[in-house]
Amino acid sequence: MSAYGNYLNLIALSLFSYEVTGTAFGIGAVMALRLLAGVVAGPAAGTVTARLGRRTVMIGADTAQATAMTVLALCGSRTPLWLLGLVVVVLGAGNTFFTVALRSAVPVMVGQEARARANGQLVTARSLATVLGFASAAPVISYGGYGTAFAVNAASFVVSGVALLVLRPRTEEASPSEPAEAAPGPPWWRAWAGVPALLLGLIALRGTDALASSSHNVALPVVAELAEPVDPALYMSRFWAAWAVGTVLAHQVLKRTGTERGAAWGERAFALGTCAMSCSFVLTFTGLPALALVPAAAAAGFADGWTEIVYTSRLQAAGDRERGRLFGLSATAEQFGFALGTVVAAAALESLSPLTVVALFHGVAVCGALVLLLASRVSGGVDRKTTDIRYTSDEPTYTALTEGEGTHGTRTGDGRLPGS
Repeated sequence: MSAYGNYLNLIALSLFSYEVTGTAFGIGAVMALRLLAGVVAGPAAGTVTARLGRRTVMIGADTAQATAMTVLALCGSRTPLWLLGLVVVVLGAGNTFFTVALRSAVPVMVGQEARARANGQLVTARSLATVLGFASAAPVISYGGYGTAFAVNAASFVVSGVALLVLRPRTEEASPSEPAEAAPGPPWWRAWAGVPALLLGLIALRGTDALASSSHNVALPVVAELAEPVDPALYMSRFWAAWAVGTVLAHQVLKRTGTERGAAWGERAFALGTCAMSCSFVLTFTGLPALALVPAAAAAGFADGWTEIVYTSRLQAAGDRERGRLFGLSATAEQFGFALGTVVAAAALESLSPLTVVALFHGVAVCGALVLLLASRVSGGVDRKTTDIRYTSDEPTYTALTEGEGTHGTRTGDGRLPGS
């Protein structure tokens, strides 16, 4: 529900920003401010979740975002520029805090063995929410205006927060070796000193992947206008619907190949999936007819869903208190990569064709994936093991655990997660 509200709001807030600022530059500045807030919030998110608890952080993030959107819905066309800026900062930071808390809580909610399946369910729900949010934006705004769209988004955050309050999912790991009341690890600015180079490379590739993804997001409206000038929205709807089907299929395939063990798919699977995703997205910009575009976009969605599930499951293999810091660093890399890519891709489209821009950006991602693939082979198959990160003093230490070895207690559920 909250993902649906976010994607509906992505279009509504962009159009509303143009109405408030009156310039295309204003739209870009508002989007950049939102992304910058997410980048800044990333490193602090792990520390905050460790001190306050993941469920508390998620409820707080939902409450803050629901309040911000309610204020925007009430103010409507009278919204001053400073208030719009404050709202997008709350949205950017709130989304990062919620995402870091949720991703790091998944293994506690469902157990380490079921985390890949749970991640697949989350990816599936988000993909469907993406399509529904984009598809319903136009009729919602046309019927009720921006105020209605913002109110719907606020309501979606309320639904998420109420679900957390009522269902009370278990989000904190407590064991004799890691009591819940133990002091958090070292500060976030020192927490990355002992992270293995291969894991840092994985996160860096995720940021590069986000940079590459920004190019097709920026270029797709341009291609839609060129391919179907009469109805470009139909072109984009067809593209994203096929992409969503692909992500759903990725979850189904991974579930049936027994990936509940999570990190067995590790760095190599993520690198190969990134290569496949980049090549598929480039293919969709080569001017394919509609009958060929749909399977190409579905292939891109399949690889997108694959990499999302594999990557998230890999980071979730870390120790309970350290997952938040890893996902905080990941959020920073992803937000920064997407923000930088959006600006550079938009500038590049002024002089280069959409295919050239998308190929260049995704070419960078492919090169990064090949480097990670080579590093994982040189390291002697680190991706066949999970990494448990434990704090013994002020610095983290890392111990390798063989595949399938339990480290965080018994399985706590059947793998099903309430949608958020």
